[in-house]
Amino acid sequence: MALESNPGRRVVSDPLALRALAHPVRLKLCALVGREGSLTAADAARQLGISQALASHHLRQLAKYGFVEHADAVDNRERPWRVTAVSHRFEATDGSAEAWESVELLDRHFVEQAAAQLADWQQRRADEDPRWAEHAGVSQSLLYLTVDEFAELKQRWDELVAPLAQRRPAGDAGSRPVDAVPVNLTLVAAPLRPTPSGG
Repeated sequence: MALESNPGRRVVSDPLALRALAHPVRLKLCALVGREGSLTAADAARQLGISQALASHHLRQLAKYGFVEHADAVDNRERPWRVTAVSHRFEATDGSAEAWESVELLDRHFVEQAAAQLADWQQRRADEDPRWAEHAGVSQSLLYLTVDEFAELKQRWDELVAPLAQRRPAGDAGSRPVDAVPVNLTLVAAPLRPTPSGG
């Protein structure tokens, strides 16, 4: 299975793993478990308004492809889950139409999620600590890059984010300072269509 990871970060290129994640309920489960730190199927089902059996099924499918794993339980009755990574990159390295379809679906999902989260932040910004507003929002750049420069930029982004993801292990809510909140950082990098004049 082409799943490469380091603590907190995962590159997903296996077409089966991409397809497994590219499911509306599974995407919601991953997001919910990631935010909560760890969560049982029963708690996830209640929060998502689905049956416990359905939540359990989708969590097992996510576990099969390495997106979630069992967390330490407080007692033997609970079986909580936690995410295995908090940062993902999706690649269709085999070039198959199926892999590209899943990558494109995931790309659209995370861009739409980022837009919705930005809109939510804008609605409640006035009620939050003003220091968050100094750094939240959109930063946009139009750069003229070669393919090699583009690859270097993406690598540097990954190198910047990876240690932050590793600092607070996935599923370990106890490692988070009390004032830490989840922050969505979604990098959208899209080569633009050249103008007819080539400029």
